[in-house]
Amino acid sequence: MSVAEPRRIVLFRHAKADWPQVTDHERPLAERGRKDAAVAGRKLADAGVAFDLALCSTTTRTRETWKLAVHELPHRPKTVYEERVYDASPGELITVLNETPDDARSVILIGHNPGIQGLAEVLSGSAEGDARERMSRRGFPAAAFAVVSFDGSWKALEPGVATLLDYWAPSE
Repeated sequence: MSVAEPRRIVLFRHAKADWPQVTDHERPLAERGRKDAAVAGRKLADAGVAFDLALCSTTTRTRETWKLAVHELPHRPKTVYEERVYDASPGELITVLNETPDDARSVILIGHNPGIQGLAEVLSGSAEGDARERMSRRGFPAAAFAVVSFDGSWKALEPGVATLLDYWAPSE
């Protein structure tokens, strides 16, 4: 694959988490979160994006979100559980994405706010249709995702180089 071909990133916030007496890292999904994660997976499947790689935070809620969403996809990509995604800033998430092998064309990043929303905003130098308006209006609720695209190698990913192609949130 040529590094000149467009790359696609889906920035996926974990679904609604519960608040039991456990550490933040171990918080599971709430019942609504389990339903929303599966719905998000169906929306991703309907969009027809075939992922080459999934980068998922190591928290219980992100792992559960991904397990429920990927079950809805026609193809299960290689999944890497990455500790650095937890509580990461947009800049730290860019660093993780910069390490992606260039043979991966499409990546899904399952993480947390405010990092996921911040990354969608900082990467998107432009937007198609009303995607930016919808994302600005809704914010980035649990189980929301944004789809961005850029040209070049993963090492070249930096603020402003991507186009926001789509945005989805539960009950949108």
